[in-house]
Amino acid sequence: MRVLACMMGNEESEANVLPPPELFEAMGRFNEELVKDGVLLAADGLTPTSAGAKVKWTGSGPTVIDGPFTEAKEVVAGFWIVEVSSLAEAEERFKRCPCGEGAEIQLRPIQEAEDFADAMSEETRRRAEELQARIR
Repeated sequence: MRVLACMMGNEESEANVLPPPELFEAMGRFNEELVKDGVLLAADGLTPTSAGAKVKWTGSGPTVIDGPFTEAKEVVAGFWIVEVSSLAEAEERFKRCPCGEGAEIQLRPIQEAEDFADAMSEETRRRAEELQARIR
């Protein structure tokens, strides 16, 4: 299963305060372990929401809203996508992530096309699976 691990933001990440070099080094070692174990599919940090935008759909159609967004603790500051055998494996791996006090990582299993089997036509599901195969 694929799992999205979201490093939640805080006031420092929203102010674009960078972590100390020791934390970058520790995070690099953590990521190297994920790569060595063959589970890391993607990982990156995100800019503060003040540099972003969101597209929101209402009755009149899509509207672009410039950042910043809501409370810092409710935004994503970075992410990993890992391929693991279970959510429990992801939990064990991310308990070893070198985070500072107050950090929070949300682990969210990624839904696959077969999870939507009852809601999609066979043709739509087949096209979704073909598209996923092309981008992996």
